[in-house]
This record gives sequence, structure tokens and C-alpha cells, in this order.
Amino acid sequence: PDTAVALLYLESFGNPRRFARIARRVGRRKPIVAVKSGRSAAGARASSSHTGALLAASDVTVDALFRQAGVIRTDTLAELFDVATLLANQPRPRGRRVGIVTNAGGPGILCADACEAAGLQVVELSAGLRVRLAGGLPAEASTTNPVDMLAAAPAEHFRRTVELVVASGEVDSVIVIFIPPLLTEPAEVARAVRAATDAAGRTIPLLTVFMSAEGSPPELRAGDSTIPNYAFPEDAARALGRAAEYGSWRERPEGRFPDLPDARRDEAAAVLAAALAEGPEPHWLAPDQVATLLDCYGIAMAELRMAGTPHEAGAVAAELGGPVALKAVAPGLIHKTEAHAVRLGLSGADQVQTAAEEMRMTVGAEGYTVEQFLVQRMVPGGVELLVGVVHDPSFGPVVACGAGGTAVELLKDVAVGLTPLTDRDAAEMVRSLATFPLLDGYRGAAKADVAALEELLLRVAALVEAHPQVAELDCNPVLALADGAVVVDARVRVEAASPPLPLAARRR
Repeated sequence: PDTAVALLYLESFGNPRRFARIARRVGRRKPIVAVKSGRSAAGARASSSHTGALLAASDVTVDALFRQAGVIRTDTLAELFDVATLLANQPRPRGRRVGIVTNAGGPGILCADACEAAGLQVVELSAGLRVRLAGGLPAEASTTNPVDMLAAAPAEHFRRTVELVVASGEVDSVIVIFIPPLLTEPAEVARAVRAATDAAGRTIPLLTVFMSAEGSPPELRAGDSTIPNYAFPEDAARALGRAAEYGSWRERPEGRFPDLPDARRDEAAAVLAAALAEGPEPHWLAPDQVATLLDCYGIAMAELRMAGTPHEAGAVAAELGGPVALKAVAPGLIHKTEAHAVRLGLSGADQVQTAAEEMRMTVGAEGYTVEQFLVQRMVPGGVELLVGVVHDPSFGPVVACGAGGTAVELLKDVAVGLTPLTDRDAAEMVRSLATFPLLDGYRGAAKADVAALEELLLRVAALVEAHPQVAELDCNPVLALADGAVVVDARVRVEAASPPLPLAARRR
């Protein structure tokens, strides 16, 4: 009970899943702030799938763990203590709206820029508040946000302006910036700022920036409360941004883990056991095995059939009817597009058979031996996405969701989460993507079924959490449609699983 904030310096995790379980529980009562060294990609495990390539070059797993558990991650030790000073002495931010009060225009603008970069909102003040502010300031002063009271502002101007902004209800926090002019003493301003916060009831966090050689005035510290002071506006903005993110996490519902009564876990386990028995391992599942595995967890995949020859491929296309996609299946062939192993929009048996004969030669020229052909019904429209998993030996399954298609590694628009995922985790992953507007009716396009995409993400996460033999899973593309979400292409790599973690190590 005597601890207000927990601070951590980390180099590695002995048991990250257990850490996450404990941190999630503790973080709901008091903030945890951590700085972790070792961000380089040295020693990252090489991966063959699109998902592996996206996740191998950074410590995004640590970011995901901290984000889901509510841990505030800082980049430096100095920032660690900046954030801790704020959280230990001021109320938790309830939102991202920030007001800036200053006697110097330049630092005020720098602070506004830093606030926006930290995810805060430098909101426009209402007309009524601006009229009240102007009533006590010179005509040349600016009552926009930042509020610039001019260099000669006396302590009384600080007191009145801060009190009005804090009490307005239009901002969730306030940053006060003071540069010592020739006449006004820092101690007087510090006493005025403290008086203003006392009068307003200390309902929202207030930070100060006294840009003077003397540093923080002792008048900011009185009794059991302290107004945190920072040397530069950017320091205050970064600390407030971290605190606001934590405040947002505290306000969010905890989320629930999905219940999948329709999942056929035993059948999925049998598919994986049979694949591992085939050897050698690790290896990639055949397309029909992938389709069966996904179906065991209710993950919709575009209808497909396998064919052994070009003639059979044409016959299968005639049975499916309508436009189809033709894909070559060959040992070691992972990225089909680069090997010219995909043809789209084919119609009729003759066209498919001819395309298969040509594909056998072109793929062979790339060094692969075509063993089978996959004929798949085309899915019209939709937004291309990637949903994938890489099994990390320490963190367990790492789930990725992002922009899909052939340019996935170029765009690098991806959100990452650790299993088990809650419905809240899945929703936040999807909405954090830079390409999310494409799902939400960008420029008049039809809105995609985001709920179906989130459910697909939860089902993939449940699959890999229950079956550690899945070392990598790559669904790319997943087409988000107006009604549903469908996997068009998927790959699964399996390998013998390590012994299960003890109960205490599991996150759920």
C-alpha cells in the first residue's frame, strides 16, 4: 500500500507469459513503468513466412506484451523517472486533451508539437473560455491553445489563467511553461500555480516547465503533494503522453477470452499429429491439410480442390464453375507469386488446363517441381489483409494482423498481440492499422465486416494457443468483405512442440 508506482529496468524476461499475467493484474491498481534494453534485431530467428519477416526485425513482442498488460514503456531511464514523477504526484489523466499556458510563444509551440507527437490533443478552447481568459490579460495576448500571456506576465496572470483552464472542463491536463523575465520571480509564479490548482481542486494533472538555471522552485513542493517540473517542454509532453496512454488502458474494459464451442480440437490435433508423423520435420502442411485445420476452428477459407495434372485441374474448374484461381503446389515453394505459380480469374476447363501446363513449365524454370495444382473459387472484392502467427520460444504464439497481399513486407502496416487474445485485444489490433480506413468505408467504399475479421483473428489465436505444434501460420490474403471474412491463401509450418508450460507460467 505504500507503493504508488512500480519502476522496472529489464534486460530480458525469465518467464514473459507469467510476467504479463501478474502485470495485467497489478496494473489495474497502480501503474508499472518499465525501460527495457536490448532492442536490436541481433539474434532474431530467421523465418520463411510473411508474418515471420514482419516480426523478426524488432522487439515488437515486448511492445505487445507491455501494451496488453498495461505496462508503460519508456525509451530511457530519464523518461522512466519523468513519467514516475507525474504518476506519483498527480491524478491519472482521464483523456488526451491538453491545455498549454505559457509566457513565451516559442516554447509553447514546441510543446504543442511534442504533445501531438505523443498522441495528445491540443484542443481549441471554447469562445466563452477565451472571453474569460482575455478579461485578465493584455490585448496582445493570445487566448488560443497554447495560451500565450506574453513575456511580462506577472504571477497573478499565471494564477488566474491556470485556474480558469483547469476548472473549464475542456481539457484533461495542463502544462504550464515559464521563462523568467526581468521582473517576475520564479518563486512567485510557482506559488501562483499551486494556488490555482488548489482552488480548482486538483482534479486533473498539472505539469510545469520552469526553464531557468535554478531548476525546479521549492514552492512547487508543499506538504504531501508535488507539482512535477521538467527542464524542457518536450520532456513534459512525452511524460504526459505516456501517462495518458496508461489512463486510457485503465478506462477500457478488460475484455473476454472467446468461447468456441464449435471448435473441433481433437480433430485439429489429429491433423497435426499425422503431419508430424510424415516427417521430416519441421515442414509445411499440404494445402488440403491447411484447409482442414482451419475448418476445425471455424475459419472460413475460399472453396478449393486439389488436382494432380493439368487435365484434372481443368475438370475441377468446370465442377466449381465461375472464375477460379490456379496455384501450383511444389516442395519448398512458399511465396507463389514470385515463382509465377498463381493465375487468377480463369474460366472454363480449357483455359485452366492450358494455364496449368504453362505454369508447370514456368515454375519448373524457377527450380521447383510441381506435384499438384490447387483450383480455388475466386472471391470478388474485399480488402486484402494478413493474419499470421509466429511461435516465439519465450513469448509463445505472436499474432500479427496487417495490410496483406503481395506488398505486405513493403507496407509493414501490422499490429501485434500475444495469445491468448481477448475480444478487446482483437478490436484494438484491427483499429490500430494505418489501413483501417479501407475497412471503414474509405472514400465512399462499402464498409467491411470488421466484426467478422475480429472473430477470425480470435479463432486463429485460439488455434495456435491450443496447438503449440503450429510454429508459423500465414493467412495472406484474408479478404474482408461486406459480409464476412475469408482466407484466400494460407500456409502452416509445424514442428514438434516443447513440453507445456507449468500452470503458473500461463497468461490465462
